[in-house]
Amino acid sequence: MKSTQYTEKTLEHFRDPRNVGTLEGPNVAVGRVGNPVCGDLMDIYIQVEDDRIKDIKFQTFGCGSAVATSSMITELVMGMQLDDALKVTRGDVADALEGLPPIKMHCSNLAADALHEAIKNWREGVGPEDAKKTPGGTACHPIPAQVAEVEIQRLDEYDGKGLYRKVDDLSELADQRVVVLDTGDDAARLAMDLTEHTGRVVLMTTGKEPSVSPAVRSALRLSDVKVLAEAQPLELLGEGELERIRVHDLNEDEEYELTADAFVVLE
Repeated sequence: MKSTQYTEKTLEHFRDPRNVGTLEGPNVAVGRVGNPVCGDLMDIYIQVEDDRIKDIKFQTFGCGSAVATSSMITELVMGMQLDDALKVTRGDVADALEGLPPIKMHCSNLAADALHEAIKNWREGVGPEDAKKTPGGTACHPIPAQVAEVEIQRLDEYDGKGLYRKVDDLSELADQRVVVLDTGDDAARLAMDLTEHTGRVVLMTTGKEPSVSPAVRSALRLSDVKVLAEAQPLELLGEGELERIRVHDLNEDEEYELTADAFVVLE
């Protein structure tokens, strides 16, 4: 990030984010939102007591402004009544950060949306396991019953430059934005193991749910892996090293670019 584009307040929350993590227990709900256009995925956890936010945590896979807005909203609404928290807008978060670049206002400023989703899930009795199945809720359009296998363009160009066909040392991917292609149970287990080294792990699948066994699916839902469903990788992009993945949204029949430092395709 460049200081000419972001305020010092935004940079501060990006470099030293507050309230990172998850919450567990009977009084916890989570809101999950995602913006495939820029690849941001966000979970906001709230612990509720007497209709008030007693505690709040977040996990975000995305750019600096996504992290900063997530961090800021946790400070804004800590201890707030739920009805008041529902009134917090994207604009309020941006104002608290003393402004965001215009391009980031709609792309990465998702924290208020995730908070509102968490409060909605709390009031509707939707538990964290169900709320975390897919980012942004369920699909509104059916996907084809079968998706033709598509060759990923420029795959070989990024061998050793962000593309991994196996991962022997998980710590090699510490703190990176990692996308694991769904190729079955082994890929899902690897994605879950990687969460011990980085909080930004996405499992990309062309289906509505990963193609894994029931036992692995249950473990995956309880993990911190973000599942990006109905997504077909098309091409790897970047100057010298992997920076982005061009993806076909099979639900909306649109293309977008997903930010990533590493793409794992197990052989």
